Amino acid sequence: MVIPHSFIPHTERAVQLIDRDRSFLAFNKRVLELSKQSSVPLLERLRYLCIVSSNLDEFFEVRASLHLKAAQNEIQSGPYSVDSFEKLSQAAHALVNEQYQVYNQNLIPAFAKKGIHILSFSERNAEQALWVKRYFDQEVRPLLIPVGLDPAHPFPQVANKSLNFIVRLKGKDALGRHNEIAIVKVPRVLPRMVKLPSKISKNQTLLVSLSSIIRAHLNELFEGREVVHFSQFRLTRNSDLSVDEEDVRNLRTALRQGLEQRQYGEAVRLEVSSGCTEYLSDFLLKQFDLPLNCLYRVQGPVNLVRLNQVIDLVNNPSLLFKPYTASFPAQLNPSVSIFEQLTKADVLFHQPFESFDGVLAFLREAVNDPNVLAIKQTIYRTGANSGLMDLLRQAVLRGKEVTVVVELKARFDEEANINWADRLEQIGAQVVYGVVGLKTHGKMLLITRREGRYLRHYAHLSTGNYNPLTAKLYTDISFMTKDPSITGDVENIFIHLASQSTLPKLKTIWLAPFDLQTNLIAAIDRVAKGVRLGRAGRIVLKMNSLTDERLALALIQASRWGVDIDLIVRGACILPAQVPGVSDRIKVRSIVGRFLEHSRVFYFRSGEDEKLYLSSADWMNRNMLRRIELAWPVQEESLKRRVIDECLVAYLYDSKDAWQLCSNGEYVPVIDNQSTTPISAQEALMRRYEVKEI
Repeated sequence: MVIPHSFIPHTERAVQLIDRDRSFLAFNKRVLELSKQSSVPLLERLRYLCIVSSNLDEFFEVRASLHLKAAQNEIQSGPYSVDSFEKLSQAAHALVNEQYQVYNQNLIPAFAKKGIHILSFSERNAEQALWVKRYFDQEVRPLLIPVGLDPAHPFPQVANKSLNFIVRLKGKDALGRHNEIAIVKVPRVLPRMVKLPSKISKNQTLLVSLSSIIRAHLNELFEGREVVHFSQFRLTRNSDLSVDEEDVRNLRTALRQGLEQRQYGEAVRLEVSSGCTEYLSDFLLKQFDLPLNCLYRVQGPVNLVRLNQVIDLVNNPSLLFKPYTASFPAQLNPSVSIFEQLTKADVLFHQPFESFDGVLAFLREAVNDPNVLAIKQTIYRTGANSGLMDLLRQAVLRGKEVTVVVELKARFDEEANINWADRLEQIGAQVVYGVVGLKTHGKMLLITRREGRYLRHYAHLSTGNYNPLTAKLYTDISFMTKDPSITGDVENIFIHLASQSTLPKLKTIWLAPFDLQTNLIAAIDRVAKGVRLGRAGRIVLKMNSLTDERLALALIQASRWGVDIDLIVRGACILPAQVPGVSDRIKVRSIVGRFLEHSRVFYFRSGEDEKLYLSSADWMNRNMLRRIELAWPVQEESLKRRVIDECLVAYLYDSKDAWQLCSNGEYVPVIDNQSTTPISAQEALMRRYEVKEI
């Protein structure tokens, strides 16, 4: 979009920002590149392909509806228009086509070389076909109920992302009618990939897809009729829950009801087999009221996400990344009380290179310490099974005051969070849901401990979620402190979230939606003003996404005033880099490697003055204005240097997993012509912290 001249103070030209949704698709193209690389273990290449499909599913479920409404002229505002829909659709189709090219031309041949075959209908020999027939009769057919369409049998409800078949039949039904269309819904309980037994596969790994099994026996479902044409299909629906918090008496009940309807929201995408006839695809498009641009013809299974099952069925460690064993946080001495250690210095550890067990150890000690009186914690995503949540339950049962701020609206984790809220409330924990209209995304744990005549606070803050599973896959920073200026702020934030009383002025923490955005802009401006006064200025920022226009424009203005800016943005970035006369001094790079880059680190230097902040927030409009987010300073010099070294410098010198954003808006791999061995920041950190075998 073009930002009007009046929005940009002291500049001579408007800035063409990059479209956020197309930037997100470009990020997924970078992920897809990993599935092509022969240096990546084969099953991990498949996993990256599945990750792209999962990301695309969520993209369509959350973002596609507004673009679709624009295409249908229901809205024409902001970034949404007929033109934006067509450009986005073109980019999405290109990415999906490339996905299936990778699957068919790269992965399938590579699997074959390893003796792994996903057998199609035409590839199965007589013995294999007989086994598939028996499997169909025993495991699949009893669960299938084909529905012939007629006035008494209208088109059945099709659940979001479910596997289905549409069939065109020849001949008459049992009552002599010519109803030619039938639908076969495939239950989710059936595995999407099936492994043939070793006595049939011999020394190979032979797999068949569920869709291939059903395809081979469709005729058997329609006795007395002939199947003329058929296609598998999958419908994606808008799944973004919308609940008016001010208009409901019980948010938890309203969300439960919304979850029941999520599977049947507005249709936004239709996937069919590449061989699907126009008659059948047009029939489906009309049924779901979708334009042709929403139709995706695919050369393979309509749900690549389910290929994750292949990884488990093959079960070959040599085709996976070498297992990584994270060390216990180097700063923590497991034989000494963490409370005692925090009286001497703040503690910081870098996940997943260092283990999330440090967080669990902190909470476990608090649960078992009779001097700990209260525990307060925010919960955004914990997962269905969580040792951390079990510790909170133990704390309640031990008589401690436990307050948990549960974000019920954490997208696609709503059900798990509702269930945890129920379980905690049932045993006496104080469960609150934050501030009306705002998601609580900040990660905070506050422990109140009696020490002699005084009550002392200890805090844990994190850039990532309290989720032991994702803590092994995402890079994040955990920070522990006894600093009263930080713990006092955390205490006031918890009081505000629980009581919704007026928030007092915080001493150290920047908090959204109150002052985080304005403080970030002020920090950018301070560096820019210093440069104009002759001081050296540098800004280095690491985050997942940069899509907030005000912040992007503030960075562009600072670069025009002479500030050198490096941005390490994993995903979507609307800020154009190295555009002559606009952003000459701004470099943007994206790191896509084994782990998902998730830490948010903000560095501002003006002359000799260095400020370093960690944060739960990406630079997105929703994070700045519609969420409870926090940023806090790292003040201890050795910890500051460590974060700069591990989270910023290492990634700025990465030449293996890094991509550079060019002035034309395209990303290209970073190539270091001076070194014969590419440098990977993630691999270097793994070597630094991995538990060494004795």
